[in-house]
Amino acid sequence: MATMATNQFRNKAIPGDEKVVREIVTSSGFFYDNEIELAIELVEEKLKEGEQSSYQFIFVERDGQTVAYSCFGHIAGTENSFDLYWIVTHNEFRALGIGKLLLEETQRQAKEQGGRNLIAETSCLEKYEPTRHFYRQMGYTQTGQIPDYYKEGDDKVTFFKKL
Repeated sequence: MATMATNQFRNKAIPGDEKVVREIVTSSGFFYDNEIELAIELVEEKLKEGEQSSYQFIFVERDGQTVAYSCFGHIAGTENSFDLYWIVTHNEFRALGIGKLLLEETQRQAKEQGGRNLIAETSCLEKYEPTRHFYRQMGYTQTGQIPDYYKEGDDKVTFFKKL
């Protein structure tokens, strides 16, 4: 008899997460090499600086395997705004509702820490339409677009949600 898969959240970055984050982000096929390296650098900073780091992580473990993560944090110089830096589900685990659960948990934790605004950004490229749809579906409003932000023809699209 098959058992139902279970998802668990983990808030603490642990050694080895650098490799896991590389695998998750690379599997998506969405990110440039320099973005993948940045994702890993944020995990390395968290491991090095611990609670002193402004980056916070939530990892989703499904039957013992880390399959998704988010990285978020308070925006310096603001009273109650948070940035959603990363939210990525391993390609093999997409369309199972894991991203929705992860974003809901990220929002909950940001709100618990006094956050009232959560800002997310993504690309305007066609391959990111599912990402933009996801944010809209989760109650985010598109608030801006900066032309040629990532590179020529690749605008940054900003989304906002009041928590």
